[in-house]
Amino acid sequence: MAGKILIADDEKNMLWALKKALRKVGYDIITAENGLEAVNIFLEEGPDLVLLDLKMPKMNGIEVLRKIKKENPDTPVIMITAHGTAESAVEAMKIGALDYISKPFDIEELKVVIRKALKYKNLNDEVKYLKDKLKEKTGYIKYKSSKMEEVLDIVSRVALTNSTVLILGESGTGKELIADAIHDNSNRKDGPLIKINCAALPENLLESELFGYEKGAFTGATKSKPGKFEMAHNGTIFLDEIGEISPSMQVKLLRVIQEKEFERIGSTDTIKVDIRIIAATNRDLKKMVEEGKFREDLYYRLNVIPIYIPPLRERKEDIPILVNHFIEKYCKQMGKTKMSISPRALDKLKNYEWKGNVRELQNVIERCVILSTEDEIKEDMFPEEIRKTSATSLENFILPDEGISLEEVEKSLILQALKKTNYNQTKAAKMLGITRHTLLYRMDKYGIKKTN
Repeated sequence: MAGKILIADDEKNMLWALKKALRKVGYDIITAENGLEAVNIFLEEGPDLVLLDLKMPKMNGIEVLRKIKKENPDTPVIMITAHGTAESAVEAMKIGALDYISKPFDIEELKVVIRKALKYKNLNDEVKYLKDKLKEKTGYIKYKSSKMEEVLDIVSRVALTNSTVLILGESGTGKELIADAIHDNSNRKDGPLIKINCAALPENLLESELFGYEKGAFTGATKSKPGKFEMAHNGTIFLDEIGEISPSMQVKLLRVIQEKEFERIGSTDTIKVDIRIIAATNRDLKKMVEEGKFREDLYYRLNVIPIYIPPLRERKEDIPILVNHFIEKYCKQMGKTKMSISPRALDKLKNYEWKGNVRELQNVIERCVILSTEDEIKEDMFPEEIRKTSATSLENFILPDEGISLEEVEKSLILQALKKTNYNQTKAAKMLGITRHTLLYRMDKYGIKKTN
């Protein structure tokens, strides 16, 4: 695996030996004899990997590592030293070093470490490229939360495969948009994306819609008609509300997933198709399997790659960006000038539980844009259940009969705030409604480290 490697070490003999050994296996080698030179060469050359001695003149390895990670966090760095201790190794790994190797070392062992590091970098680069492409093509998915970032990370990884995907989540969370994103970023994007809501049709109509039928197959079949599976050939079929299909339909669907073949109603001719199947449900299919309401073999065929979309109440940081998106959308549709939303109104929306998720939020904003005679959305425009929302939802908290440790609750809330703010203490303190000094005192009290 070729690549450009920067070796930074103040020992000339070590530089010469490493340069010679690694060039023999095809690597492009550049060297630096002190920390300052290493930083300058890194900025000029942009190497794929850095071998970095811990103890060097002009700037030590830890400082060089900090500057490298600040400039390009994705560049893998392997620390090499004869002077290192366990503490320095831990510190380097915390800052972002990928690996750590001590002198004297076996050159073959180092080659293995380098190969793994470059493979890791190539995989990271590929995922980053796919995520960037995904963001270009999924501008219709509005989010800010890390939870939705994780969802789209999975989408970027599975889009280019042909694996069956099962999208899970409550009604209104955006399962169809995720299906669109998978198809739009797949190798099948130029083929059809055929959608069907399995809950919208009775069993006999669902079968004819999915498999098609021949002329005369039943009363009213005056001409042959291809089904959704046939129409999705060389593309993707999206089966929404898959948890609603009958046991007999489950058997027929299982065959299509396994064999990619079926017959139209009224025909004995087998039709083979090349399709990707994406299914979605708001039901707990695993529980339905345990209750005997859903076939276990079908469940495992569908659940190859599950993608769970969290409800809006678990990612409330997405609410402001969604609100602005819907305001802009409906103002444009209705020919109105751009509206805004008051801070108090936005707080009401952020504190509401959103049992209908994004779809419910969308409906609320559409109604406000339609009915508003002003250029600002205010809380009195909302439905009563939203207007009555209190600033926090703690009033709904029920103390368990067995009691609870108040200190554990406080520690848990502090950790949640730190994680949500990426360990920004000022933001975490603001989220908890306390001062930063109070937060630091309580972090010390509970033994919570100041960095992630």
